[in-house]
Amino acid sequence: MAFPPQFLDELRARVPVTSVVARRVKLVRKGREHQGLCPFHNEKTPSFTVNEDKGFFHCFGCGAHGDAIGFEMRAGHLGFTEAVEKLAAEAGLEVPKATPEERVREQRRASLHDALESAAAFFEKHLRGPAGRDGFAYLKNRGLSDDTIARFRLGFAPDSREALKSSLMSKECPESLLIEAGLLKKPDNGGGSFDYFRGRVMFPITDRRGRVIGFGARTLGDGQPKYLNSPDTPLFHKGQTLYGLAHAREQARELNRVVVVEGYMDVIALHQAGFAYAVAPLGTAVTEQQIEELWRLAPEPILCLDGDKAGQRAMARALERAFPILKPGQSLRFATLPSPEDPDSLIKAKGPAAMAAVLDAAQPLVEVAWRIATLDRPLDTPERRALLEKELSDKAHTIADEAVRWQYLATFRQKAKDSFRPPPRPWNNAGGGRPGGRGFGRFGQPPQAPLKGPDGLLPGAGRPRPPRPNSGAQEWMMLALVLDHPRLMDSIGERLGETTFADKTLDNLRRGILKHLGAARDLDADGLAAHLRTDGYSEVLDFLLDANERRVRAVRSDLSAEDARTHWEHVYNLYTRKDLLADVSEANAELAQGPTAASWSRFEAVKKQQQAATTLDDEVSGDG
Repeated sequence: MAFPPQFLDELRARVPVTSVVARRVKLVRKGREHQGLCPFHNEKTPSFTVNEDKGFFHCFGCGAHGDAIGFEMRAGHLGFTEAVEKLAAEAGLEVPKATPEERVREQRRASLHDALESAAAFFEKHLRGPAGRDGFAYLKNRGLSDDTIARFRLGFAPDSREALKSSLMSKECPESLLIEAGLLKKPDNGGGSFDYFRGRVMFPITDRRGRVIGFGARTLGDGQPKYLNSPDTPLFHKGQTLYGLAHAREQARELNRVVVVEGYMDVIALHQAGFAYAVAPLGTAVTEQQIEELWRLAPEPILCLDGDKAGQRAMARALERAFPILKPGQSLRFATLPSPEDPDSLIKAKGPAAMAAVLDAAQPLVEVAWRIATLDRPLDTPERRALLEKELSDKAHTIADEAVRWQYLATFRQKAKDSFRPPPRPWNNAGGGRPGGRGFGRFGQPPQAPLKGPDGLLPGAGRPRPPRPNSGAQEWMMLALVLDHPRLMDSIGERLGETTFADKTLDNLRRGILKHLGAARDLDADGLAAHLRTDGYSEVLDFLLDANERRVRAVRSDLSAEDARTHWEHVYNLYTRKDLLADVSEANAELAQGPTAASWSRFEAVKKQQQAATTLDDEVSGDG
């Protein structure tokens, strides 16, 4: 069966050759390649290499050579069709059925590629000729070298209605094909077709393999639009394409880094300055398809945006697009350029080191989301703070991946606590109990001498402050119950995801449990423990599952599912009470400093929370 070339390209991109080979061969990275013992003949010294950038494997011993599909055919003793179908199923791709119509369409696509390649060569030729004198001068004035101009195949479209048409149109390349490729335009009111691009500097846009699929064009005068892209065609879709992708792939994979900037010239300037992992969207906000494409190059692409209001709006739009598709280990980072610079102007003014500093200072998506949500926003009342928390919770709930969603809920919750909780008041014994006081306490009475303990020391002096009672035991019990009853996650998963444990070892295990049960909710206790041991949690698991420890902590392994849930709810309620008590204490202290409407509102709010928690605790205890 013949498969469309576009489908095979997509399959190879989705299933990298290294990942296919690594299932059967232990690979070791050597520079820009991977090496291992050839699976197709007996050898003791590795002569088998895999080149991810070029997408092939090769054995210098037996001569075996091919791509991911070829390897699957050899290693699995499969035919071409079987190998393609197997890899497509793993990648989640639907295998197309080659109908006669589809074969005609693929032939048409090949002809479109040929027409666009001819157009690129036409534009390159005219950039160096008399018609392109102004265009060439513009590129040189922007600081581009001859090598850079040639590498990116920059060109010029003559200011003529039929220069390209008359040059390319032939029996093999008819008018209809040139219109379909986006090179000619037919007037809506009839009449002859004419060149789509005229009097503009031309930027060829390629697919990931480097084949020309469209063009971007910049006017040199005052004409509008300033930048013009090819219309959507069978080969070119603006929202799915990244400018500079083919040029950026090699260094992006080598450095595990990719940066997204706003325009063609930004990409080219960065490449020329040594940042050869830069790409750009095509005049639109970054789309979900483009983010997925970026993740194929690096797990945390950097969006480098201008520091003006337009840049901030673009940042907010990118956040909205990214949130639903975030995955474990795959996110975005954001770098902001100092206003009014763009990458090109910053490099010219201060050199590549200044650009590197901007990229190194890129912030994680979660920090930017918090900053945008709280920027220039009054948060001085419980109602306003509650609204912010609701908005952030709603945003986190748009994340499809359960494990990532839990982590964002927990992070936003912690940030809100850290931001809204007032800093501890300085306590000055000489100045009394009130900050800035003049030796008087709350009600204007002279302060009494502090009472000393039996050992003659002030309370707490010289003694370490004890940890909160039972917090470690409660963390232990919550995890032990989940390990025994993984299905508890259906009812308690979100709260466990929002809670950060004080014990770092237990908190790491908590994260591991969330990861595995988020990926496979049907795991039983043995399956969950097996996955966790593979991740290196054996020591803490042995501690949690130890029979003697369980007797001491009264956590039975034979509890029913309902009893386990009731026990977990009770322990969780006791555990979270410590934060609530701290809130009540701080609200009391704030009110004591001087009653205001805001401090009184906060005091009432936390007291209501305390009363609700006490009621819930009584109910859970009664059920048990």
